[in-house]
Amino acid sequence: LTQSSIPSTTTINPLKINTHENPQFSWKLAKNWMEYQGINNWEGLLDPLDDTLRSEILRYGQFVEAAYRSFDFDTSSPTFGSCKFSKNSLLTRSCIRETGYKPIKNLRATCGIQLPGWIDRGPSWVSTQSSWIGYVAVCQDKEEIARLGRRDVVVVFRGTATCLEWLENLRATLTSLPDDVPNVGSHGGGAMVESGFLSLYTSGNATCPSLQSMVREEIRRVLEAYGDEPLSLTITGHSLGAALATLAAYDINSNFGNAPPVTVISFGGPRVGNQSFRCQLEKRGTKILRIVNSDDLITKVPGFVIENNDMAVNVAGLTSWVQKRVEEAQLVYADVGQELRLSSKECPHLSKGSVASCHELSTYLELVNGFVGSNCPVRATAKRVLGEHHRKNWHLCSL
Repeated sequence: LTQSSIPSTTTINPLKINTHENPQFSWKLAKNWMEYQGINNWEGLLDPLDDTLRSEILRYGQFVEAAYRSFDFDTSSPTFGSCKFSKNSLLTRSCIRETGYKPIKNLRATCGIQLPGWIDRGPSWVSTQSSWIGYVAVCQDKEEIARLGRRDVVVVFRGTATCLEWLENLRATLTSLPDDVPNVGSHGGGAMVESGFLSLYTSGNATCPSLQSMVREEIRRVLEAYGDEPLSLTITGHSLGAALATLAAYDINSNFGNAPPVTVISFGGPRVGNQSFRCQLEKRGTKILRIVNSDDLITKVPGFVIENNDMAVNVAGLTSWVQKRVEEAQLVYADVGQELRLSSKECPHLSKGSVASCHELSTYLELVNGFVGSNCPVRATAKRVLGEHHRKNWHLCSL
């Protein structure tokens, strides 16, 4: 969850499978859009990776890249932590291709950590409690709606960027969900999530409502405006944004009985909650596709993943004494959703990358673009095609 999440200066487009230029993919998506939104848990689409699904994953990755490009990372700027562009120009000025979507809401996240009084005497960027974290956009283009087979609403979250977000990330113990969110798991235990992620999602102050409040308010407006037509909610994010996307999906499906299909497309996300949290996500029909780089350390934290069978629940590789201490410390997590596992080591031009580069959004998009299947991890032409694409787009705007 580091600032290395900032993407490179190039945008990875759905190369050779641009759905706008290939009627076959357009027809396939419009007819089977619910399958591509995960109604059948992407069965038969992940290995080998279906080209239409590949294109959709890359398309949502571009929305996340736009969030990074729009964020003001300059700590010397008086507008640090805000969006550099107006809401209406966000997508066009962030240098991604025409999307057919219109941003309708800016989203902010607030740190819930109580800071000591002396912190105000330091640089303002250190104590920035509320920051622009993403946006909500609605597909408004008629041709794009026809291509997608429904009107799509996308909720987008960037990754960690501010000092206080870093501090929230370190609060790795599990905590119960707030009282206004049903959280009783199927095994009688409460659904619990990482303390820092929940704090960023639910905290607010006198000048800024919580991210949770903003998401709920906007989803309510969307359902009132478009609830009588085919509609999907796609929540996407990278790193910290992937964790917030999972929390937002849980919250929406818990509080809107009339919600349309809710799908999460996450890139390089950390673990979020315990087994009861996972059970509740599945019970509510939330579909989550986690894109994971095996060489990305962030996807392996926080805590420990449980191994569940009908006889017992064990923490992998730990002695019974250590296991008990881990459970008492509320550090036993569970992975959620379906996984598309990739590997930088399988890609020749990424295999020598650093620990930080394995987590970058641009790395994830390159891996998705080149992935074929477990028996053939990388398309033979991926390096050449991506190289040509990079040379053509080296002049694109950078952060």
